[in-house]
Amino acid sequence: MNRNRLSIHTLPTVLFVDMNSFFASCEQQDNYWLRGRPVGVCVYTGRQGCVIAPSIEAKIRGVKTGMRLDEAIALCPDLVPVETHPGRYREYHVKIIDVLREFSEDVVPKSIDEAVVDLTNYQLVYKDVRQAAMAIKQAIKQKVGDWLGCSIGIAPNVFLAKLASDIQKPDGLTVITPDTIDEVLCSLKLTDLPGIGYRMAARLEAGGVTTPLALRYATPEHLQHVCKSIIGWHWHLRLNFGGEVDLDTNDKIKSMSAMRTISSDQRNTPERLDELLQSLCLTLERRMVRQGIFCQDMSFSCRYHTGKTYNYEAHFPDPKQDGPELYQIIRERLEKFQAAHRCEPVLNRHLSNMSVVVFRFIPSELVPLRLFDNSARKDKLRQTLYDLKTKFGADKLVRATELRDNPVYRDVIGFGNIKDL
Repeated sequence: MNRNRLSIHTLPTVLFVDMNSFFASCEQQDNYWLRGRPVGVCVYTGRQGCVIAPSIEAKIRGVKTGMRLDEAIALCPDLVPVETHPGRYREYHVKIIDVLREFSEDVVPKSIDEAVVDLTNYQLVYKDVRQAAMAIKQAIKQKVGDWLGCSIGIAPNVFLAKLASDIQKPDGLTVITPDTIDEVLCSLKLTDLPGIGYRMAARLEAGGVTTPLALRYATPEHLQHVCKSIIGWHWHLRLNFGGEVDLDTNDKIKSMSAMRTISSDQRNTPERLDELLQSLCLTLERRMVRQGIFCQDMSFSCRYHTGKTYNYEAHFPDPKQDGPELYQIIRERLEKFQAAHRCEPVLNRHLSNMSVVVFRFIPSELVPLRLFDNSARKDKLRQTLYDLKTKFGADKLVRATELRDNPVYRDVIGFGNIKDL
């Protein structure tokens, strides 16, 4: 269902709830002795591990997302590194969404730590939207966790509510209305607006739109010309209360990705890099099985400390879901590339991260049966495997490929991965 609307709406009835330092706060919620201390959540806690989520206390000390662990500890010597627990964050996410739905049926999760609460149809219920936002903050603390804080932005549309939620952190509450929007925009740069990166900002500036306020007052025709797409018209609607273009509740999954940041120990061992690649493919297999879908396209990419990249994209005549099969396709491509160009291995000691993305999905029931292989039996076995894992635990039944002396098949969840919850 799509709730986007193109009618003028100026009342601040849309709430954007942004959980503060969510992963780290979940760790502090479950471990009392981490509270008040600078915490860095990492996929792994080796010397060159990567901080994927610093706590509020760590952010105050200058620790940033994506910072290498040794650099973070040099900056903040009492930083406490904590390995990530994706299952924990998913459980808290589901509990928070359940609380939000006590206030409105119109709740749209936007990521693992963000959600939109649309109170447009609840104006008779909530006479004061600020009080409703304060009640949401209190309900999360009472029913989910007393250490879980959030910043809430309130505005007439999702874009401006998201912008408002970023203005005051942590534990902020900001309202944007037609009377206050110009004052808010005057204090910001183009790249402060959600969805505008440096490349889009450069394009706008080249077209004479150099500030958020200028963006608001530019004509939709000029913005479409500068952006070379309908997105220019969308910017005009967002900033002039002309409609809602960010409340799409279509649950169709467009892509799934699995990514790993590589430690120095891992990149120096070819066998470990190979295991990591297998783990990415098995992660995607698990997600596709749970969603009941097969992919028709896949991309594989590597990034190196030297700044170089390697990218490969494949289209499948027969839709794929099997993780080992995806892995084998990638390995064969890498071997052909290395043989053709007589170069060093793609998975080498300079590797900083690698990712596998699958997309262009079709439902399992639409996958054509093949007469001369046992794919149907393999597909059924795969589904049964994950049903048993769900019922009895992920470690109670494993494939032979998952049996390693140093297992790397650790689940990882990113801030945007919520479609499979």
